[in-house]
Amino acid sequence: MERKNAWKTYDDKALKELDELSVGYRDFLDNGKTERECVKQIIKSAKAFGYVSLSDMIESGKTLKAGDKVYNICMDKTVALFNIGELPLEKGINILGAHIDSPRMDIKQNPLYEKGDFAYLDTHYYGGIKKYQWVTLPLAIHGVVVKKDGKVIDISIGEKEDDPVFCVTDLLIHLAGEQMEKKANKVIEGENLDILFGSIPLKDEEKDAFKKNVLNIIKDNYDMEEEDFISAELEVVPAGKSREAGVDRSMIMSYGQDDRVCAFTSLKAMLEVDGVKKTTCCLLTDKEEIGSVGATGMQSRFFENSVAEILNLLGDYSDIKLRRCLAASRMLSSDVNAGYDPLFDSAFDKNNASYLGRGVVFSKFTGSRGKSGSNDANAEYLADIRKIMDDNDICFQTAELGKVDVGGGGTIAYILSLYGMEVIDCGVAVLNMHAPWEVTSKADIYEAYKCYKAFLKEA
Repeated sequence: MERKNAWKTYDDKALKELDELSVGYRDFLDNGKTERECVKQIIKSAKAFGYVSLSDMIESGKTLKAGDKVYNICMDKTVALFNIGELPLEKGINILGAHIDSPRMDIKQNPLYEKGDFAYLDTHYYGGIKKYQWVTLPLAIHGVVVKKDGKVIDISIGEKEDDPVFCVTDLLIHLAGEQMEKKANKVIEGENLDILFGSIPLKDEEKDAFKKNVLNIIKDNYDMEEEDFISAELEVVPAGKSREAGVDRSMIMSYGQDDRVCAFTSLKAMLEVDGVKKTTCCLLTDKEEIGSVGATGMQSRFFENSVAEILNLLGDYSDIKLRRCLAASRMLSSDVNAGYDPLFDSAFDKNNASYLGRGVVFSKFTGSRGKSGSNDANAEYLADIRKIMDDNDICFQTAELGKVDVGGGGTIAYILSLYGMEVIDCGVAVLNMHAPWEVTSKADIYEAYKCYKAFLKEA
């Protein structure tokens, strides 16, 4: 049951739409390397399409009606958009849910030290990474510093051509005999993922001269004291912009495509679908890479609370109606799958793998080994999804995440399914997943966007 390659189906019009989508996607990636940066872009786009703040409506005492568009933000790192439909909310919501956090390194709260005539920043890696992939690369620092008086300072160092960059150093091959004998997970230890931050000492200082010099620099440039690291969220990510990949320019290579490739296409579909019968929602969350925990993760009550507020503004709130709404909803958990890599053939079941260029990927279940930790979508729901795809001429494929006992992974799907709603994972195949630079196919991005639009239109 081999799926066709999407590239073979495109006419000139489709290729033009695909290229335009890719340009917008790359801009989203380049300007959204952290959750906060993504949320800023999302809200700017949403406002341009007529979305207004849910919290503002609550404070002003306004009500909602069919056709209204609202957004709600949680701590500037998670956002939900709602387009109110004609049907009562009890009939459910069509939901696209993706995450906007990506694997990286976070600066610790007491990070700055000097050693061997260098100043360093200590880090703690975030999410599942191969630590050896993060050394000797040009790195950038993004995030915020919040002063005691509440002032928020945005930080972005390493992206402009005249910016300095940073790196994690590695041992030269000439002296690495012992290192090369180690297992891959021990070649670079987590505590050695420290950022090389400076190497000029402060004149006339004997103690901590290198540390004091960089402190002077960040004070002059960012109004930042050493203690301000305590109330900072600083993320270390690969420096540089996304690029087209392949001599045929068929792919995109960039940091953060897991899962911003699905976040972008979900957002674009949400903004472009209008006049809906059933209320639609685009839910873009934080913390998926570490288990969807915390106030901004999918396990929080943010989404449920947002739906409750909307019911209230519709003049129709009750606990039972909220429960009925959530149970009657349908969701595409918009998340990526591991693209088949022929150079690592043994990790994949080729008949049940996702291939770059063959369209959007549906994963009936994720989890690991015996489907542990998985949402497992109903056959009836899959049949409905197949019909939507075929009716809208969308190229799609089905896949699992590698061979049965090789490994596994999870998404936010199982969390939403706890409400009793129908949920299935649906996204884009990715090569180099969780590496500093990941690869996707423009064709799959285009088919995902078409898929999400078609799903939202279905009543």
